[in-house]
Amino acid sequence: MLFSSLEFLFLFLPISVAVYFLLPRALKNFWLLLSGVCFYAFGEPSFLQIMLLTVAIDFLLGVLIQKFQKREVLARAILWLAVIYNVGQLVYFKFFSQSLPIGISFYTFQALSYVIDVYRKSVEASRDPIAFGAYVTLYPQLIAGPIVRYSDVDNELRTRKHTVEATASGIRTFCIGLAKKVLLADVAGEAWEFFAHRGGFVDAYAGIFFFAMQIYFDFSGYSDMACGLGRIFGFSFPKNFNYPYISKSITEFWRRWHITLSSFFKEYVYISLGGNRAGKIKTYRNLLITWALTGLWHGATLNFLLWGLYFALVLILEKAFLKWFLEKLPTFLRHTYAIFLIAIGWVIFATDGESLSLYEGGRYVARLFGFGSNGFCSYLTLYELSRYLVVAAILIFGATPLPKSLYGIVCDRFPKSAAILNVILPMAAFLLCVAYIVNSGYHPFLYLRF
Repeated sequence: MLFSSLEFLFLFLPISVAVYFLLPRALKNFWLLLSGVCFYAFGEPSFLQIMLLTVAIDFLLGVLIQKFQKREVLARAILWLAVIYNVGQLVYFKFFSQSLPIGISFYTFQALSYVIDVYRKSVEASRDPIAFGAYVTLYPQLIAGPIVRYSDVDNELRTRKHTVEATASGIRTFCIGLAKKVLLADVAGEAWEFFAHRGGFVDAYAGIFFFAMQIYFDFSGYSDMACGLGRIFGFSFPKNFNYPYISKSITEFWRRWHITLSSFFKEYVYISLGGNRAGKIKTYRNLLITWALTGLWHGATLNFLLWGLYFALVLILEKAFLKWFLEKLPTFLRHTYAIFLIAIGWVIFATDGESLSLYEGGRYVARLFGFGSNGFCSYLTLYELSRYLVVAAILIFGATPLPKSLYGIVCDRFPKSAAILNVILPMAAFLLCVAYIVNSGYHPFLYLRF
């Protein structure tokens, strides 16, 4: 079930929210657990038991680690059992199974991070299986993140507050995310499909521009919807995107893009390997391992491994000497450098056999450098660019902090109008999205594949 589907917007969501607020506090977590199970069963009934087994096993292992914390060898053995089970399950479905359970990469990481944090004594083991089950199966972030650590919501699972202001804020955030997905990402995706398979030099740049915008507004839109729904239910999920396309280096980009995934690999892989504490050579080794695993997390195909290693190489170069060179350049050149390298990364990412084959991806990268293109620009390309010109301008504008800043200025100068705008704009966006959904085809979220 998609957040942008009519059955979710007009059936599942209203029922789940209405019942949640009608129930007494003691039953709210149980309802969240039941809602998450029903939500997942709607799309993946054959894999529901996999998710529930993960919940049960990691809950039990967390309790056992807490119980045997003073017996270090036994506690560590239980931790390794958790790692082997969770990672082994992920590896099996990623590499050896023909079917991949939706969201397994996200809920497995959440459950595993909980067990690790219990071992590290960062959190107390949960003694409430209902609350822990609600944490893992919470449907706003169940199938595509953000990756929420148990420590982020521990207190809220036990004592969370519900206010009209927080609910209204959650609704607005949800509507913003829905508009990003339906009105921007899906339109950008249509443009990408047109330009991706044409051979011109301009087509190559136009295509990867629209793909970059599609994946950003698609995924950040989902994250906004998840955070908005979480706020309605009284949770504060961590921020997952912070305008990544304004970055002036690849290091900065990965501090702004998919923040919860980057934080997970930094915390549980890179730092666990030693981070940058054991000299430059081992630091670079740790980066390579971390980014190879990051690539493979996205999929068991060669392009994702190459994508991870590509960014590892760039990050190593920036850490070794490029960052000092970049700091001396004008802001425009630094930004151009980052955007160009990000674009190459997106070409590698897109060569998953669906949009492009690996061979086509290689030719695509060559066209970005002016090699192997079928001319500079065709009349058909110019025509399509003119059609998407306004869309492109909106996409660029929307990928910056400017809309939020301008809206804040308007609200500050006209406070009486702010209350009206906070109601009218989300409502208008929602109605426009519904009209578009009714008249458009099926557009799944890109990160549902992971």
